[in-house]
This record gives sequence, structure tokens and C-alpha cells, in this order.
Amino acid sequence: MKVLKEEVILNCSAKELWNILSDVSRCDWVPSVEKIWIEGECRVFEMEGMGVIKEKIILNDDNKMRLQYSAIETATPINHHHASMCVSEIDEETCNFSWVTEIDPEIFADAIYHGMMISIEGIKKVIRN
Repeated sequence: MKVLKEEVILNCSAKELWNILSDVSRCDWVPSVEKIWIEGECRVFEMEGMGVIKEKIILNDDNKMRLQYSAIETATPINHHHASMCVSEIDEETCNFSWVTEIDPEIFADAIYHGMMISIEGIKKVIRN
């Protein structure tokens, strides 16, 4: 299993970032996703180059500003996927964003990491606008 980690300081309040991430039906910060729909405890979307993905929302905690989800249905066979996003306040205008993803098999790690990085750039664009 491969563990991917990315941590970045963003120029927005922790609450502003959390409002973006905690709305699990929102996709304006994910460049390769045009629409997300909700099915029970899951969000479903089609990602460019990866097909339809169904992710179970494990935790969406407003108090701790933590989101955890797991891909449970994908076009490619995966053994394990678990991701955790966490937002913490630095000051009123700055926050820390941490994103950790576990993936098995490791052959998908580069694609997952690329998706994380373009999504972080998408977040930066959304908070600038």
C-alpha cells in the first residue's frame, strides 16, 4: 500500500476552505470532474481518464474540519483506497490543508497524486475568485 501526503498553507480562512470541502456534492475545485451526484452515503462522479467512481463518505466532521472517504466502486480494480482531508486554522486569513490518501495497488499512486495536485490548484483558483 502506498501512502500519499500533501500539505499546503492557503490564503483563506479555515472556515472558507472547510465550506468548500465539506460540501461533498461540489466539484468546481476538481478540474477533471463536471458533476457529482449523491447516492445515500456516497458521492458518484465521472473522472476524466478514470471512468465512474463511487466514494463512500466515512466522516464529514464540521467541528474537527475533517473529511474521510473511500473509493468503493471504480472502473479499475483497487484493493484499498482511503483518503482524509483536514483543515486547521493558522489565523483569520490563513489555514493549513492536509490531504492523505492510501492506495493499493501502488500502480495507481502516480495518477492519484496527480489528481490531488490538480485539485489543490483548483481549490486555490476557487478561493481567489
